Amino acid sequence: MKAADPPFWRRKALRDMTLEEWESLCDGCGKCCLHKLEDADTGEVYYTDVRCRLLDERTGRCGDYANRAARVSDCITITPELLADPYWLPTSCAYRRLAEGRDLPDWHPLLTGDPATVVRAGHCVCGRTVSEDDVDDLEEHIIQWIR
Repeated sequence: MKAADPPFWRRKALRDMTLEEWESLCDGCGKCCLHKLEDADTGEVYYTDVRCRLLDERTGRCGDYANRAARVSDCITITPELLADPYWLPTSCAYRRLAEGRDLPDWHPLLTGDPATVVRAGHCVCGRTVSEDDVDDLEEHIIQWIR
């Protein structure tokens, strides 16, 4: 009896994944769509609870994913090249984890088959953010619940 092949994320480099494989790595947590502040002296990244105007507060997904870069000038598309230094992504992010040689977290939908495990594990931003349209000072919105 032949053992099952390892899943694609364990046998393929990020740059070798198909678009479908690449997109499936996103767990839908929405953390990358929160505004961040970076200390110019230390490089430390501070997350805020301020979401991009396109982030759907209920689903944690972009409301216009196909056109996000055209609609939001500072939207960053995650690419294998960008992952050479993924310091600004949360440590729970599948893209960052794989780029750093770690495996997916046990709550990831590719392992559980259930997108709701992201919410149950406390990694989704749904219900925990404010719109960028309602904020004047990002520093007043720094949060500690993302690492």
